[in-house]
Amino acid sequence: MVDATPLTPAVFAILLSLAGGDRHGYAMMKDARAPEGGGIAMGPGTLYGTIERLTRDGMVAETGVTDNERRRYYRLTSTGRLALESELARMDSAVTAARQRGLLPQRGRS
Repeated sequence: MVDATPLTPAVFAILLSLAGGDRHGYAMMKDARAPEGGGIAMGPGTLYGTIERLTRDGMVAETGVTDNERRRYYRLTSTGRLALESELARMDSAVTAARQRGLLPQRGRS
């Protein structure tokens, strides 16, 4: 069962990056920096500490594939995908509520 607790920005950015396919750490950091990837800057300590925890929790797995002796690739597991989908549904509900309260423009309007 996936915990309903909101994901931290770092966890969300990593899972979202991996939803696009297998990635190595630097690619995940780049994805996270982009607005559509979460818009957060992560240093190597945060990134690899979070990946270690996500691996331990079964949300991310190392692929075993490498193109460089220092570069490890990771993939999203089904547990990680469920956690990401749950977080996206939670965020979608919050955005819908914000639109209903006039805090954001309605879809299709500016």
